[in-house]
Amino acid sequence: MFAIKLTLPLLGALLYLVGSGGWFFWIAPRLLADGGTADILYAFAGTCGWMLITSGLIVHFIKTARPTAAGGR
Repeated sequence: MFAIKLTLPLLGALLYLVGSGGWFFWIAPRLLADGGTADILYAFAGTCGWMLITSGLIVHFIKTARPTAAGGR
């Protein structure tokens, strides 16, 4: 049981870091290099999606670390 509790967060962190690095160092620069309107909108939408995922992860970590902080019982 301990191995699963350790492995899942580490795997999630690895996937998040690989996805973030892939977005900011590979996909987004190629979209912005073209300069087309659709490409810029895709880059903006992808960055907004990345920020939503990041804020969701932060809220999840805070609620996991302190389950009674938000009025939970």
